[in-house]
Amino acid sequence: MKKMPAANGDQMVDDDKAPKRNARRPGNRVTMTDIAKAAGCSQSAVSFVLNNTPGMRLSQQTRERVIEAARQLGYVAPVFSTPPALLSPSKLDGIIGFAVDQLATSPEAVVAIEGARQASWNAGNVLLVAQTMSDPTMEPRAIKALSSSGISALIYMTIFTREVEIPDYLYDLNIPIVLLNCYTSDYAFPAVVPSEIAGGQTATRHLISHGHHRIATITGEPWMQAAQDRLTGYRRALATADIPFDPELVIEGDWSASAGYSATMKLLSLTERPTAIFCQNDRTAIGCYEALKEAGLRIPEDMSVMGYDDEDICRHLVPPLTTSVLPHMAMGQWAIEHLETAVLPRERRYQITKLECSLVKRASVAAPAGTKAGRRKARKI
Repeated sequence: MKKMPAANGDQMVDDDKAPKRNARRPGNRVTMTDIAKAAGCSQSAVSFVLNNTPGMRLSQQTRERVIEAARQLGYVAPVFSTPPALLSPSKLDGIIGFAVDQLATSPEAVVAIEGARQASWNAGNVLLVAQTMSDPTMEPRAIKALSSSGISALIYMTIFTREVEIPDYLYDLNIPIVLLNCYTSDYAFPAVVPSEIAGGQTATRHLISHGHHRIATITGEPWMQAAQDRLTGYRRALATADIPFDPELVIEGDWSASAGYSATMKLLSLTERPTAIFCQNDRTAIGCYEALKEAGLRIPEDMSVMGYDDEDICRHLVPPLTTSVLPHMAMGQWAIEHLETAVLPRERRYQITKLECSLVKRASVAAPAGTKAGRRKARKI
């Protein structure tokens, strides 16, 4: 089957364009996509502003544009007070189901659920959550339990970004269904995933912009789509900057701190060491930090480090870790906002929507020590 292109509207978070004054068609429910278009910024930026997401370096101009656009379109959000009469009408009735394969083992699921909860409550709906573990016996029972509770729509989520085979009983449900962090080969359902290739490219490009040319990366497990896509983004950024790809700078990891430590030690044993390391998740970066400090190297003066995911620990590391956001909050909100686009019967085909993994700049990246910029920084210390 021919793959359909992704609907990918990635933009930088701190885009300071003037807000557009697009009038909303009467009777249409306002979504964060509408606000993003009106404010001239990314949907992730809208999510961060309206939900007061901590740790995001958004310009004040961007925040003001988002809030003004939301007010003009009549969107209701906890950031500012709007009379209940301005709540947008919804065809969804009261209860929305949320089925996820793993809940207790991953913070991403909790973040996505919170995003869906906020969007549901904005429209006056309740969210019911079930963990399925992808168990062939218990998952159908969990979905049946949600259905028996009178849900008017369903969000189906997987922790690992991947293609899934949706069982027949889900196709047979007479309610809208949206896929979160997964998609099907027949594109029968609206689906949203992170823009991982662009995220890997943005992270690597950030290191290149600081003057790094010998950039290593520590990957996740190679069978996972996220690891494959982040590596693809890394290679694209190098190619765009005319930096030759060096396979000895790519070390396979498994997303763990211990793998980050051992991979960093391998990189430090190279005859020509890298000047920067792109760790493809934050836990890997924690191990990388430990290895560098054990070797007597300073971050970022002797080695720049980039993470990915923006877990809470990042801002507490010394120095705080520059990283990229996994947009699970925005994905949860997107899923709620697009339930009404999932028409029945399931004859329409939907593009996969990819949300931006925006950069969070902190203090772990600087110019290489041997450059003029690096020497100027060293003299200030």
